Amino acid sequence: MKNKELKILLSAPRGFCAGVERAIEIVEKSIQKFGAPVYVRHEIVHNKHVVDDLKNKGAIFVEELEEIKDKSRPVIFSAHGVPKKIPEDAKNYKMTYVDATCPLVSKVHREAENLSKAGYHILLIGHKNHPEVIGTMGQLTEGSIDLIQSEEDAGNYQNNIDKKIAYITQTTLSVDDTKEIIKILQNKFPDIKEPMKEDICYATTNRQLAVKNIAKDCDMFFVIGSRNSSNSVRLVEVAKKSGCKNSQLIHSESSIPFEQIENCNTIGISSGASAPEILVENFINDLKNKFSISIDEIEIIKEDVVFKVPNKLN
Repeated sequence: MKNKELKILLSAPRGFCAGVERAIEIVEKSIQKFGAPVYVRHEIVHNKHVVDDLKNKGAIFVEELEEIKDKSRPVIFSAHGVPKKIPEDAKNYKMTYVDATCPLVSKVHREAENLSKAGYHILLIGHKNHPEVIGTMGQLTEGSIDLIQSEEDAGNYQNNIDKKIAYITQTTLSVDDTKEIIKILQNKFPDIKEPMKEDICYATTNRQLAVKNIAKDCDMFFVIGSRNSSNSVRLVEVAKKSGCKNSQLIHSESSIPFEQIENCNTIGISSGASAPEILVENFINDLKNKFSISIDEIEIIKEDVVFKVPNKLN
């Protein structure tokens, strides 16, 4: 029996962003320079495949510095950023540390500090307990930043502090959802100060636009990425909102829903900013075993952003 024909629309850009590439390179170069093991505080990026690969090369992942038995070994801070207290703790332990925080997240950190110095109370639009949000809120003293997670939060927010207010955002949010939240805040507080340049990073924006561009033409849409990857989860939401109701995340423990795909003529594929391209290739190869496939890669913008690794590793 001839295999069913299946058309794949491959979203581009997808996968690794410059901040993720830099973070992985920092871990690899640290292992080369300092030897194994090097410690990494929190998953360097939210992807099991990447983390497992770096473990095999000599990285040990911990959640807190206290867990590191041998404090003479270097520690790397993840791409999501850390509260100010963490580098201070590392110094007190006399540890060597390398900060792999994405430069676009660092930009938001500096922005928060500058706004606070200028007398603003800050609203951070983001997701509670996400490491990036913990890191950004941890740049300032407690109570300097309030978290706004939803349109409802924005609508209910009362400015009880006699201060001007400003907003900043997590870098990996849904562009559209954030727009709505900002609109509510601006209606409520006409003088609210906005960031000089949007905080949502170029890679998040580009990947969401690329998905939006093709989702309406797909019977199903798949995003390759981890469950704890904010930008991957947002891509699934974007695909659903853009016209492909049957959109889902394919993570390390997912089984491919071949029976559902059997009923499709066209499927879309993208991947989160921390998902390596090999995972997309593996997914497509699994489909090739069952279907006769044609692939159409649809690129909406070329990305050429590169972030340098810290000088101490060169």
